[in-house]
Amino acid sequence: MELFWFIPTYGDGRHIGTSRGARQLSPAYLRQVAVAADDLGYEGVLLPTGRSCEDAWVTASSLIPVTRRLKFLVAVRPGLMSPTLAARMASTFDRTSEGRLLINVVAGGDPEELEADGVFLGHDERYELTDEFLHVWRKVLGREEVTLYGDHLRVKGARVFYPPEQSPYPPLYFGGSSPKAIDVAAKHCDVYLTWGEPPAQVEKKLEFVRKRAAAEGREMTFGIRLHVIVRETEREAWAAADDLIRHLDDDTIAKAQQVYARMDSHGQRRMTELHGGSRSNLVVSPNLWAGIGLARGGAGTALVGDPETVAKRFKEYAELGIEKFILSGYPHLEEAYRVAELLFPLLPLTRDGSGAKPSGSTAGYIRNPGEIVAYEHLPSAGK
Repeated sequence: MELFWFIPTYGDGRHIGTSRGARQLSPAYLRQVAVAADDLGYEGVLLPTGRSCEDAWVTASSLIPVTRRLKFLVAVRPGLMSPTLAARMASTFDRTSEGRLLINVVAGGDPEELEADGVFLGHDERYELTDEFLHVWRKVLGREEVTLYGDHLRVKGARVFYPPEQSPYPPLYFGGSSPKAIDVAAKHCDVYLTWGEPPAQVEKKLEFVRKRAAAEGREMTFGIRLHVIVRETEREAWAAADDLIRHLDDDTIAKAQQVYARMDSHGQRRMTELHGGSRSNLVVSPNLWAGIGLARGGAGTALVGDPETVAKRFKEYAELGIEKFILSGYPHLEEAYRVAELLFPLLPLTRDGSGAKPSGSTAGYIRNPGEIVAYEHLPSAGK
């Protein structure tokens, strides 16, 4: 498994849907989250995109010099940027970070937000544009010169002079649940992402994606986007879930659901259908809780439980073919540590989960010792 964390560029706090317990969002705080994720041994971080967020490319660029191994999953937005400009940005970022860029392809799901940014295309048209965008983006980063007169994009003699660090280009991640989206993913992308739906739904979706990729003569790997609420006991974990939405009132839920209802995103619709905007039945699968989706768009489910139980649920998704787990928790700084401390030892990670060696340290590094007892004894593992 590869475990990723999340950079909360649209806000953070101890509760959702309220300003109570809100965390001051600043460049310094985002650096803290990134440095923690890097030091703890997460594979990378996802940076969200949209008008409610700080810009993902600028933010990720600011985090390159304060991290060492951490990869950055950053969005390209067909329709909001040209494919050649996006390719040059990706190439520069990848070289500057020494090969730590991953690309998240986002076609958009909120018509009102897209129109505010100048994109007036329907759902299927956006994926037709994305197909043309990725055709150009992949070829120019592969050192080809491209001329395309498409239905949505036109380029003549497009080239990228400086290649990315990764060959032929940084890996493409893609999330989209509609047949049109999956067709685009099957043609172009390396990693297909799903939101945290119940395992039976995930299994069905992944099988469909595999068949479409096979029809294109390609294979894909898979990832999932989830929140995690893990505590030492099951009771503590569910209490933490309840506390997360303790100040979320019905008016806020209703306003949020009105926004999600106008979206044409199939993935958002599937997330909303899990809870229907109601608090009455938020456990949608064993240990899978949909309470976050009452107020938050996109990923709206969390795995909740003690470490052994949550690790078991991770492994159930892994058995379906999920290799990459993109996680988050509120507040993101503290929960990055909690997830690493409680879950990493129970999972088969590509990294050892012990965290990176501190900067400047060359010898004598003791792995996770805890506080030394009486100035000379290493602490025991406890009971």
